[in-house]
Amino acid sequence: MGQSIRASLSALLFKPHHFLTSKPFALIFMLYSGTYITANTLDTFKSTTAGRQASATTSGPSKFLATSTANLSLCLYKDSQFTKLFGTVSPRPVPPITYGLFALRDCLTIFASFNLPPLIAPSLPLSEAAEKYVSRATTAQFLAPAAIQLISTPFHLLGLDFYNRNGGTTMKERWAVVKKNWMTSSFARMCRIVPAFGVGGVVNGNLRTKFMKGLE
Repeated sequence: MGQSIRASLSALLFKPHHFLTSKPFALIFMLYSGTYITANTLDTFKSTTAGRQASATTSGPSKFLATSTANLSLCLYKDSQFTKLFGTVSPRPVPPITYGLFALRDCLTIFASFNLPPLIAPSLPLSEAAEKYVSRATTAQFLAPAAIQLISTPFHLLGLDFYNRNGGTTMKERWAVVKKNWMTSSFARMCRIVPAFGVGGVVNGNLRTKFMKGLE
């Protein structure tokens, strides 16, 4: 993993045009831009039809359904390409069980990124001194997507294992691989998810509020 991070940073710093036009970057950009566009569009539609302020947001079932549908469809396509690009076996069709496990993984992440933060924010034990520097909403937006990776990562690892070892492998052997890589992979996924749905969620929320306040 360290070698991969160094190679990616080197490409970004010294060959940014190659990095930004690469297929992996295009797939990631497609995934997150599509998810946020869907969330913002739904918030705008709901606030308009309900007669609320344009900057209002929602965290109900409709938002989970819309963002999950967008994220799942885009993410499953991205993962099918990634498994073929970076899998340990020759490229082959992704088995349905891998798609199913990836879908479950992404549903957990989407719920923790778009629905859970406003639910847990009021209950976070932040002191008044701490709230001078960071709000409960911002704290929740960082914590929820990161924490859920401890639960969703096993589904990710199991899905990869079903792709890399498609047959002749017992569940005990698969689970041994999951346990071996659980904590390391969870941390790696946190490092990817926190910028995407932690920092991204806060920036997206602030920018949308700023632009919509201008319309109001």
